[in-house]
Amino acid sequence: MVSGVGRAWRDMPRPQRGMILLLLAAIALANVRQPFPDLAPLQHGPTLVLALVAPGLVRRWPLSDRAVGCVWLFLLLHTFAARWIYSYVPYDDWARMLTGHDISSFMGLRRNGFDRLVHCAFGALLMMPLAQVALRHGGMSHRWSLAFAFAAIGLGSALYEIFEWLLTVFVAGNTADYYNGQQGDPWDAQKDMGIAQAGAALTLILLLRQDHRPHIGKLDLPNKEQR
Repeated sequence: MVSGVGRAWRDMPRPQRGMILLLLAAIALANVRQPFPDLAPLQHGPTLVLALVAPGLVRRWPLSDRAVGCVWLFLLLHTFAARWIYSYVPYDDWARMLTGHDISSFMGLRRNGFDRLVHCAFGALLMMPLAQVALRHGGMSHRWSLAFAFAAIGLGSALYEIFEWLLTVFVAGNTADYYNGQQGDPWDAQKDMGIAQAGAALTLILLLRQDHRPHIGKLDLPNKEQR
């Protein structure tokens, strides 16, 4: 088993290995002087597991550096937000330090909106990787692969909200209100799903307007020198 893991790691393109190492470093840094230690395992645990199994997944279902980079950017954004369990990312404090004004007042926000940004990134950044999976490993045509990716974003968003609800009920316990990030909004789940789909729609439009077929389907297969 150990040799299989090592082989999967060696077989990965060098840029993808670098992304995994950087993601692991980001997870470690996000937990230095962790402000919410009780909730940190719930926030960072799944990302850590995904980073550890990524070599095997990519070996079984290869993806281009561009597609892996999209997933990596999303996971970095998630890891950053998860340090403050999303609801308490102190962007207003940072803005006041830099400009003397806060973002919430400027935009008329009544809640911390960083989770909306991450949900939008989920839809926008995962469109290409999902389309590439459908195109290369599902045998779909170019346009059907994009349709599949767009639908998968919606399904993934809904499943995540259900998972978050169940995890909150059965695991988070007394910290449920902090973990699920609803922030008093009864329509939080629906808004999260809607903005994720809006992000996916934006990427879909960009991919349809430009001839991105090579970028969706082409793999960056490394030679021995690149590994």
